[in-house]
Amino acid sequence: MSKYLPLFPLNIVVFPGEKLNLHIFEPRYKQLVLDCITQDKTFGIPTFVQNAVGKYGTELEILSIEKKYENGEMDIRTRGLHIIKIKQFDRMAPGRLYAGGEVEVVEDIADEDIVVKLRIKEILLKLYQALGVNKLLVELPEDFKSFDIAHNLGLSTEQEYALLQLPGESIRQQVILQHLEQLLPLVLETERLKERVRLNGHFKHLTPPNF
Repeated sequence: MSKYLPLFPLNIVVFPGEKLNLHIFEPRYKQLVLDCITQDKTFGIPTFVQNAVGKYGTELEILSIEKKYENGEMDIRTRGLHIIKIKQFDRMAPGRLYAGGEVEVVEDIADEDIVVKLRIKEILLKLYQALGVNKLLVELPEDFKSFDIAHNLGLSTEQEYALLQLPGESIRQQVILQHLEQLLPLVLETERLKERVRLNGHFKHLTPPNF
């Protein structure tokens, strides 16, 4: 079933469940926010990728307007709800300054693989330890999903956009696991290289080999 949503294209990927803070300053998006607040509407953020508005994005709800400025600018808090596919994109919604479009909510298959999930967590621990960002794993809920970690995997915008389009949790897990298995050795080797560079010029305590 399709519906018409105000659209706010951005060159980012927003995942379902993600909380996003935005500073609103353009007149068209000031109008979008006010329309959503007064009419109790949601809006969509399609990803602007490769110099075009992508066909996929996320539907969001506005949680609050945190601050209003004298010039009409606003700081707002939002939360991602569902993945959407844009069936028709209008550069200007009828009678409005902002874009709009006919969208449909993409059904997501909740078919996580617990074995793969544990392997992902294991590699994440090694990766975050190597990078010195262990706190990211501590803050991760036990029932985390792919979208909860997607922004902390070193993915490009294009890779995140590709992840958004995958139809279910298990396939996203497989893609993430493959990415991490390729990434971890590179990070560990970089850390070893940094250590060798730091030790260059220092007095070395070396044990001679037996021969």
